[in-house]
Amino acid sequence: MSETVHPADSVHPVDQVLPLPKLGTLGLQHVLVMYANAVAVPLIIGGALHLPKDQLAMLINADLFACGIATLIQTVGFGPFGIRLPIIMGVTAVSISPMLAMAAMPGVGLTGIYGAVLVAGIFGLCVAPFVKYVLRFFPAVVTGSIITMIGVVLMRVGVNWASGGAGKADFGAAGYLLVAGLVLAVILLVIKFARGFLQNVAVLIGITAGYVVTIGLGWTDFTGIAEEPIVRVVLPLQFGVPQFYLIPCLTMCLVMMIVFIEATGMFLALGAMTGRKVDADDVKRGLRADSLGTVIGAIFNTFPYVSYSQNIGLVGVTGVYSRWVCVAGGVIMLVLGLIPKLAFIVASVPQCVLGGAGFIMFGMVAATGIKILSTVDYARQRNSVLVVAISIGFGLIPIVSPTFFHVFPDVLKPIFGDGIILTSISAVLLNAFFNRTTTEQAEAETFLAAQAAEHI
Repeated sequence: MSETVHPADSVHPVDQVLPLPKLGTLGLQHVLVMYANAVAVPLIIGGALHLPKDQLAMLINADLFACGIATLIQTVGFGPFGIRLPIIMGVTAVSISPMLAMAAMPGVGLTGIYGAVLVAGIFGLCVAPFVKYVLRFFPAVVTGSIITMIGVVLMRVGVNWASGGAGKADFGAAGYLLVAGLVLAVILLVIKFARGFLQNVAVLIGITAGYVVTIGLGWTDFTGIAEEPIVRVVLPLQFGVPQFYLIPCLTMCLVMMIVFIEATGMFLALGAMTGRKVDADDVKRGLRADSLGTVIGAIFNTFPYVSYSQNIGLVGVTGVYSRWVCVAGGVIMLVLGLIPKLAFIVASVPQCVLGGAGFIMFGMVAATGIKILSTVDYARQRNSVLVVAISIGFGLIPIVSPTFFHVFPDVLKPIFGDGIILTSISAVLLNAFFNRTTTEQAEAETFLAAQAAEHI
């Protein structure tokens, strides 16, 4: 691509088109930074549903393919969709715990999850223009509490991974713990001593090191990879037509609202980082893209999508603000989504390997929430301490006492059995009762919280 198409002195850095080799290299870097998290969700949900390895590979392919489509919509922009900033889209961690609860519900399965995802995407498209009116209910004290609890809940998944996987006969065997410890040690060493690109892909390096060790130990089974085609077209509804259940649909709509608040903060932070003003119309286009990406995810039998914070942090680290770099990343994900053998290899990663990385990934989610809570003005709003304490306390109930709400019917299990949902509901209600945050205050706090989160 000619450098004269968009000379740097005549366009904003966000719109600057770099030479093709740079676009490809920097785009690949963005993909590598988000890859581990992107494939973690299919691995978690597929594992919970005990999907065979070939179906797990299909799920990973579909997820990467939908990630690519959602990223292109968000970065290129199509009419009222897309904020047109350097953003990589991926599966939101907020949805993992609710989807695990849905997976455990009799009769729901993958098709029930996809029905809830589809409803959430349509719900998001409907409410995106009105998000500014409910922003006041989600100041930093609320979003910080919710994100902290997300990390705490997900850490349970990481612990089970590190022990070999829940339900395994040799759960907690020394070999599993040693491999998980090795992965964690490699990640920490890379973060400590590496610089630039290598530091940004520390998680992937750690997983690769652990994977190589387990292959050498004979723990990895590649049976069936020869039968996988070199290229497979990702088709809609390959796992079945979405089915709709009331509680899962309502739960996923609540997840969508949390995603909206998180995404709004990221949009504002990215606008400040790149020097491009982000107004209400920009936010609406970005949220519409999140919602449309979620609808596309349901159609291709994958999951809800949101702007990835680690990639926004990468934009700040590299100082490369061109959205076309992320467009290149979206194209790369589309290509990866069409290669089943690669997805099969990823699906074969032992859970103890993911466990070492899980401590970092999920711990960072909790750390982000704590960092956001540090921006709260507790002197001016002294009851915010109660909001944090009680909402996190409610969220811990299903973790420390899983049978606490056993008197409630099974249909309510996704709500009362999910610490994230309990924290979300209690934080919103308590903040509304104690603080009565205005829209202007919430917007200012969201911006400060987003800036704090990006400097984790």
